[in-house]
Amino acid sequence: MDKKAKKRIEVLRKKISQLQVLLSAAKKQPDDPNEPARLEAEISHAEEEIAKLKES
Repeated sequence: MDKKAKKRIEVLRKKISQLQVLLSAAKKQPDDPNEPARLEAEISHAEEEIAKLKES
């Protein structure tokens, strides 16, 4: 893994952490019923990208 991939993984992990906080809040206070699903999709996408970066 090169430096660029490691940095991208670090950024994605921070993003996942922030999204998990938002997801928790969205589940507690469901203002928008589509928001939890959208946040879960973003988390999933970020995790997939991390997996791809680790494979390369």
